[in-house]
This record gives sequence, C-alpha cells and structure tokens, in this order.
Amino acid sequence: MNLINQTKLITAASELVRNILNYAKTGKIIMEIVSINARQGVKLTFADEGPGIENLEAALQDGYSTGSGMGVGLPGARRLVNEFSIQSTPGQGTTIILIHWQNGR
Repeated sequence: MNLINQTKLITAASELVRNILNYAKTGKIIMEIVSINARQGVKLTFADEGPGIENLEAALQDGYSTGSGMGVGLPGARRLVNEFSIQSTPGQGTTIILIHWQNGR
C-alpha cells in the first residue's frame, strides 16, 4: 500500500480509536489482511460496548457532535477509506468496519 493510502487508513483509524476512548472508554480493534478476487487490502474492525449512537444518520453528517469535537470524526473516516460500515445500538455499543484497498479503489 502506498504512503498516501497508508496515511488515509491510519488517519481514519485514529479518529475511530479516539471515539472509542472518549465515548466507550474501552473497545477492541481487529486488523486483517483481506483478498477479494484480485484486490488486496486492510480491514479494520472497531467494536465497543459503549453508549452507542442515538442518531446514526446525524452522526454521519459533517458538523454533528454530541461532545466538544468538531463533528468530523465519523464522516471524515468514511471519506478516507474505500468501504465503511457501521452498526450501533443505543445502550449496547458500536461496531465500525473499514476496508482500504491496496490501490485505493
């Protein structure tokens, strides 16, 4: 993976780790190398059992924040990677999966 794609993935991961620390306090991160057809990439799974996200649609919009941040963490992370999925249940936690392909596509 070239330096630009590495930087994008690391930046997205940093935002999500910060969210786990700020809101859930603990969580887990799983890193996997994935290969689908001829594509290879890195898959990161971020999971916590924190408070969850009440309004997921709003949380994925630029500028929305329930804390003191600028509200760019989730939408920014989503823009930096090739694939982004999120599941969150209030009171039970959040799981976010990122995939960034080696060639960035």
